[in-house]
Amino acid sequence: MTIKIVTDSTADLPPDLIQELDITIVPAYVGFGNKTYRDGVDISQDEVYQKMVNENIPATTSQPPPADFADVYKKLLKEADEIASIQATSKLSGLYNSALQGKEMVSGGGRIAVVDSLSVSMGLGLLTILAARLAKAGESLPNIIEELRQSIPHTHLWGLFDTLKYAFKGGRLGKAKALLGGMLPVKALLVMRDGELHPAGIARTRAKGIERLINNLKNSVNVQEVAVVHSTTPDDAQTLRERISAFFGRGPIHVSRLGPALGVHGGPGTLVLALREKVNSLKQEVKEGKGLKRRISLPSLHRPELHFSRL
Repeated sequence: MTIKIVTDSTADLPPDLIQELDITIVPAYVGFGNKTYRDGVDISQDEVYQKMVNENIPATTSQPPPADFADVYKKLLKEADEIASIQATSKLSGLYNSALQGKEMVSGGGRIAVVDSLSVSMGLGLLTILAARLAKAGESLPNIIEELRQSIPHTHLWGLFDTLKYAFKGGRLGKAKALLGGMLPVKALLVMRDGELHPAGIARTRAKGIERLINNLKNSVNVQEVAVVHSTTPDDAQTLRERISAFFGRGPIHVSRLGPALGVHGGPGTLVLALREKVNSLKQEVKEGKGLKRRISLPSLHRPELHFSRL
């Protein structure tokens, strides 16, 4: 039985892994002025950041219409028995609902399972990688979905923002705007929790912010896989990867680029760390071995949630 894996472009997956694991990407949409582009298809990361910084053009994002998902599903079902489609968190994006509607437009939609990852960027990406590996190993669709549901609460993501001005331009920070309005010169750290972005502290310098990202990883439990994502700072990403390699000896450390759909909210200088921990799953224990063994410990912060404009 052949199972195809689908996700959206906000997963920020490295191109080599997309090809190696035969993952299909449905692009989100990015708008500049009166022009709309498909994320990663009609516009590149470099073009996006150039427009943001040099041309100062306001950007918008939107989810692909259900028909985009339906077209992909119809094509894949001609060569596959079933599909697992893993999408960006429904609490910040319309991508999940668009995928569900696309499924309903397809004859044989019962062979498609759509999963809300409750994450973005390589948090979503790591879950998609897991699903693709299980599919290649011959697991059934119900087993793949169950593995994903168990792994979602054990997939974590933190972001270090060089500036919050692009998030403010989106106009969706809500009550957090009053709290963070005087903090633009500092580096903000955000954490993905239950599908939403929450403040996780501030750092006076970028170096201290990177140190916080590393400490979050060190304090995590049985880490199986790690990803570093950057918008415009590949040297920082590689340095972070090398520092992680010094104490994380099991599993791969992926490095990828923050795509246009998320990059317009994070802006230049954004750095993301994502990880997936082992869950109490026999399949994963057999396939993946052991990782880090310390428990995550984040400070308890009672601050308003940050809300970015929906895709």
